[in-house]
Amino acid sequence: MTGTLSRRLATEADIPALHALMEAAIAGPLSAFLTPEQVAASRIIMGVDSQLVADRTYFIVKADGVPAACGGWSRRITTYGGDHTSGREPALLKPGVDAARVRAMFTHPDFVRRGIGRMILDLCETAAGDEGYDRAELVATLGGEPLYLSAGYVEIERFEDDRGGVPVPLVRMGKSFPSVHPGEGRDPDGNHCPRLGKPLHDPAVRV
Repeated sequence: MTGTLSRRLATEADIPALHALMEAAIAGPLSAFLTPEQVAASRIIMGVDSQLVADRTYFIVKADGVPAACGGWSRRITTYGGDHTSGREPALLKPGVDAARVRAMFTHPDFVRRGIGRMILDLCETAAGDEGYDRAELVATLGGEPLYLSAGYVEIERFEDDRGGVPVPLVRMGKSFPSVHPGEGRDPDGNHCPRLGKPLHDPAVRV
């Protein structure tokens, strides 16, 4: 793989691009695991949650300026769903008591299996840990489950969401974070490392 990946926190100006990216991911990679009816139902139970953008806990990754992937974490109760999805719970979680949420991870079909999802997941875990959370939970699609397993998440329960008209299989998963002391961070393998002082909002990586 060649090119430059840039990663930053998404802003409201990115929301149209996020909608397009998620639609491509649902229609593409997810369709390998679901029936056409389940793919259509997924559009109802998944999508852009503008609260994550407003909270500045949502990342967008671009490859040479092209939106490649997105995903984030949340300090709110809602585990998944977009602005249009019923049953969202915006109440705040308590660090050290509740698990932070990993939310809305999507990769464009042109950029799957290139490590970008793992990059975003690492950013989410580090940011949540910096706010005092010691674990995270997420709700995975069948397509996303292998990524989370490889990153150390374990299955909590399997269930189906039928709010879109047909049952869509999902997996609730969780992971505990290593302890991190003030002034330290974690590298992508979860090991302690000193903060390097590089701003999170404007990094770029040559891959």
